[in-house]
This record gives sequence, C-alpha cells and structure tokens, in this order.
Amino acid sequence: MELGEEENKAAWLLGVKTLKIQPYHLPPLGAQDVKVRMKAVGICGSDIHHFKHMRCGNFIVKKPMVIGHECAGTVEEVGSEVKSLQVGDRVALEPGISCSQCHLCKDGRYNLCRKMKFFGSPPTNGALANLVVHPANLCFKLPDNVSLEEGAMCEPLSVGIHACRRAKISPQTKVLIMGAGPIGLVTMLAARAFGAPKIIIADIDDRRLSFAKDLGADEIIQVSTNIQDVGEEVVKIQNAMGANVDVSFDCVGFDKTMSTALNATGAGGKVCLVGMGQSEMAIPLTPAAAREVDVIGIFRYRNTWPLCIEFLKSRKIDVKPLITHRFKFTEEQVEEAFETSAQGGNAIKVMFSL
Repeated sequence: MELGEEENKAAWLLGVKTLKIQPYHLPPLGAQDVKVRMKAVGICGSDIHHFKHMRCGNFIVKKPMVIGHECAGTVEEVGSEVKSLQVGDRVALEPGISCSQCHLCKDGRYNLCRKMKFFGSPPTNGALANLVVHPANLCFKLPDNVSLEEGAMCEPLSVGIHACRRAKISPQTKVLIMGAGPIGLVTMLAARAFGAPKIIIADIDDRRLSFAKDLGADEIIQVSTNIQDVGEEVVKIQNAMGANVDVSFDCVGFDKTMSTALNATGAGGKVCLVGMGQSEMAIPLTPAAAREVDVIGIFRYRNTWPLCIEFLKSRKIDVKPLITHRFKFTEEQVEEAFETSAQGGNAIKVMFSL
C-alpha cells in the first residue's frame, strides 16, 4: 500500500451473528475490470441466513467472508481495455460472474452456471466494503435521475423482473402473490410494470399487507400458517379476484404457500416458485396437473439490469418506498442493521450508506 493510500475495509462474517469491519485486500485490477467505491449496499434475505446460520440452502460459510451483494457505487479506476465506463461514473453492479464457457452460459442461461462466482455467496467475497473490483461488463451506468440507492435496488428488483419474464406477465394476466416481504413486493412492482391489471397479495403479517396496499396492491388477504385453512383461503382469494388467477408467484416457498398458489390458480394458469423457504415440499401437484397448471422455477435472474434501470429512469417502478432503514458503515451500525433486518416486521429494505 502506497503512503497516503487508504486501507480498504469490509464487513467480514466471522461466525454466527459475528460481523467485524476488517481490512480487505482486493485482487489486482484486470484489463476488463473496474474498481468501484461502494456507496449503497442493501441487506438481502440470503445475507440474513448467512448471518444467523452461516449457511443459505446448500451454500455453507466455511471461512471468513465479506458479506453483501445488493450494491451500487462510483468508478474509481478502469482496466486498460475498458471502453464502456470512465472514472466518476455511477454504476449498479450485477453481482454474479459466470464462467461464460459452459453450455448454460453459451445458451444464455448464465444464471444457472455451476461455476458462478456470486458476491457474498460462499466462498466468494461480497460487496459490503469501501472498494471492490468487478468486471466492467457487469457494471451498469445509472442515468442522472436514478440514485445510487435505487441502483442497489436493481438486484432484488431483478428477481421480480426475471420471475415476470418467466411467467410471461402481460396486460391480460391477473396475478396472485404469496408473501409481502421484499421479494413479494418487488415482484408486485415488476408485475404492474409488465402491465398486470389486477394483483392480489397474501401474507400472515398485517403490517406487511398494509405496506403492500400502500405500494399499489389491488387486494390484500391475511392468511394463517395453518395448512388446514388452505381451502377457505383459496375461496377468499378467488372471490377477491372475481375472475381466474392466471399466474401465482410463491415468494415464500412453504408447503402452505405453494399449496395455496396451486389451488388458487385457474385451469391452464401458471405457478412460479420464487421463494425457497423449504428445501423440500409436500404439495397437491396431481390435481393441479389435471387442470394443466404449469409450475415454473426461477433462480436469481439474467440480463435484467438494463430493463430495471429503464423502469427506474421512466418511473414505471418506484423502489424508494421499500427502503425503510438506513445505516452507516461502522461496526456498531453494521451489527445493528443486520439485527434490524433479521427481525423483519416494519423493516423492508435495510440499506447502508458508505
């Protein structure tokens, strides 16, 4: 490190509920990379899983790891072959680097690449740091009227955009969303931007439901955690829709939510599983198949940042109300931010300002 050069620091996950701000030595800047000073970093549900359990699904934290992947910042340095960006550009970062060589990458489905290196998904270090190095082609320039916080929100919004593309949402699609957490809400915003004329959102938490209503849900339905209530709740959903549910998004991923989605969706409709609350489920697939209800899955996203930025620029989507809490990049505030996000309730999106 040269004299007078600041030391790069990052939030390292060292153990269960143990985060420390410590030095982070960056890899050298490649010819097609940029060095980005982080300005806005959001906390995601997967970050909370890592924080609380040192794992998220099959991704297990086995050594200290820099956390975070929802991010935006300003370009500080550009690699020798970078033509698309210059120092000072404000950018949103797509956090996953695929191999670009496998058949999935070559087929355009790079989000399914088995060799994906994804910020803050073990063993790859994440973005809650002063500076990161990232490929220039995964850094998307933000228009003047889109803030860095909105830029960081492109990552969760991308999940909703990818889900709506997979489910082919259009102005003729009536939509049910199970779950009014951050992903349920961005899926609702995306479905509306894709033209969905009526959206119903269901959740167990009345605070989250009233938030969804304020954000533009046409109808909200409070449901229980009891699987015995599915039949009754399906009738409520169908009555509220007043027509067939064309597409249901399960943004939770439990037996109960998926059973509700499958039963509530009209014949010939689709159920898109977005949330991964359980690794395995027991669900009524046979009757749904007999009504030709298609079940589709999504994993993260692909080629979504340009559309996210266009929706934010044109104001077809406003993500600003989702940012409910803001924290600074200090050890005390980092721990407080993760505890706030982990508690849920009225915390939708928790954001760091660096």
